[in-house]
Amino acid sequence: MRQLFNQLISFPYFFKIAQISFPYLFLLSILVILLGVLWGVFFSPVDVTQGEVYRIIYLHVPAASVAQSIYYTMVIASITYLIWRIKMASVFMISMAPLGAIFTFLALFTGAVWGQPTWGTWWVWDARLTSTLILLILYLAIISLFSSFDRRASTDQAVSIVVLIGGINLPIIKLSVEWWNTLHQSASITLSGSSIDNEMLIPLLISIFGFYLYVTAIGMRKMQVEILKREISHNWVKEIFIEKR
Repeated sequence: MRQLFNQLISFPYFFKIAQISFPYLFLLSILVILLGVLWGVFFSPVDVTQGEVYRIIYLHVPAASVAQSIYYTMVIASITYLIWRIKMASVFMISMAPLGAIFTFLALFTGAVWGQPTWGTWWVWDARLTSTLILLILYLAIISLFSSFDRRASTDQAVSIVVLIGGINLPIIKLSVEWWNTLHQSASITLSGSSIDNEMLIPLLISIFGFYLYVTAIGMRKMQVEILKREISHNWVKEIFIEKR
C-alpha cells in the first residue's frame, strides 16, 4: 500500500496513468451524463407537486454534489500538504479549484432557474443559497491566489491555508436546512434512503455518477498541465515530448 501511495504522488507515474486513463474516463463520463440527463428529462414521470420544472434536478443536484465534494477533497489535500509537504496535494488543489468554481456556479444558476417558478423569485438570501455563494467566492479567492506570489512554495502554502479555513463553510452548507428555517428543501437522498420515487431516482443517480466521472477525467488532465508547468525542465518531461515526435 505504501509503495502504491508513493507511486501515485510521483509526478512521472501519475502523469503516465492520467495519460492512459483520460480518454476512456472522459468518453465514459459524457455517455453516462447523457444517459442520466436524457432519461430524467424525457422519460421520468411528471412530479405531482412541481410539475415539469423539477427535471432541472438532473443538472442541479449533480452540480451541487460535485461542487461540495471537490472542496471536501481539497481540504484533505490542504492538510496533507501542510503536514507532509507533498507537492501532488498542492497540484490537486490548484487544478481542482476552477472546476469547483464552475460547478458551484452551475448549481447556483440551475437553482435560480428552479426557484423562480417554485418560490416565485430567482434569488433569496436563504441559508443554503448564501453558504453556497460563499463557496463560490472561496473558489474564486483560491484561484486568485495562484498568481499572487512569485515563489511556488509560498503559493502552495497560502492556498492550503485558505482552503483549510474555508472548510468551515462545508458543514454550514450541509446542515443549513436543519439549523435554520429556509426555503430550500432538505436532502432527498441520504444514507438511510431516499424520498424520491425510483423512476426519478435512478436517472438522477446515473447523472450524479456521470458528473463525478467527468470531474475525475478533467481534473486529471488539469493536473497533468500543472505538473508540466512545474516539471518542464526535468528530463522525464523532455523524454515524453521526444517519444511523441
